[in-house]
Amino acid sequence: MRIPLSVLLCLIFVQDYSGDARLPLPLAPPLANTVRGERVDLYPGNPARRRIGALTFLDGIILKETGRGIGGYSALVVAGTRITTISDGGTVLAFDWLGGERLANVRYASLTDGPGRGWSKLDRDTESLARDPATGTMWVGYERANAIWRYTPDLSHATGHVAPSAMSRWEDNGGPESLVKLADGRFLTIAETPADAGPGLRHGIVFSGDPVVRGTRQFAFSYRPPAGTHPSDATELPDGRILVLNRGVALPHGLYNILTVIDRDAIRPGAVVSGREVARLEAPAIHDNFEGIAATQDRGHTILWLISDDNQFFLQRTLLLKFQLDG
Repeated sequence: MRIPLSVLLCLIFVQDYSGDARLPLPLAPPLANTVRGERVDLYPGNPARRRIGALTFLDGIILKETGRGIGGYSALVVAGTRITTISDGGTVLAFDWLGGERLANVRYASLTDGPGRGWSKLDRDTESLARDPATGTMWVGYERANAIWRYTPDLSHATGHVAPSAMSRWEDNGGPESLVKLADGRFLTIAETPADAGPGLRHGIVFSGDPVVRGTRQFAFSYRPPAGTHPSDATELPDGRILVLNRGVALPHGLYNILTVIDRDAIRPGAVVSGREVARLEAPAIHDNFEGIAATQDRGHTILWLISDDNQFFLQRTLLLKFQLDG
């Protein structure tokens, strides 16, 4: 009886073990995830104060979610009122932001295609997102795999992928944190951490076209972020300049962000580029772990959008902010 009893005890006490835990996926209807907005001010308790650096605050909310696989958003694209963001576990959240607390047409999904099996969160460590405004095609930058995957507009299926040899030396947890599709058809990506780029520098690559297409040419450059920060995303401004979102940590207030702008012509093969500071999000203004940025145009004005990664930690928040870039 000892052998059958031992087997029975194993089944009772270890029946749920099957290796690494499955990454949490959004709930499917009728038990669907939900999200609502809660308004915030640029300077808490002082709604009349709306300027910070070269930015004018237009609107902002905290995204309050319920369900599974929520939070941790690291990448952002904006098309009209449509917001699409992806978490560092592959959760896709898309909705129309109609201003203030008004959200509509909410959609949750998960990236079924990607590196690895998609069982572990590390398989879906998505950190950057780019979109073709003409076709809606999406490209996702994956850390750890140091790869770029191309998707259908709704991100439901992959149509190709590449792991560029120039990105093979990038650190597992510091890969393509920024990915930008430029208006001239080229793509730009910047590593988050230094690897072997040199003191204070980050590797950058410019692709002559779609990185996934065989034969696409590329050249390398280096980016120097502000001291004490790491680049966490980038976007192209309507005039062709590149705006980089940089993140740092400092006592006593913790996280802060510095936005720097780079002239596109300065990004050349072998160049070392650094940006000019245009704004700094730090106390007493609202501040958090901002990792996603996008730029759009509205009636001749440049509009910037920021989203923060709450690291799925209860002391942090998922903030979505909207600014006008002045000057």
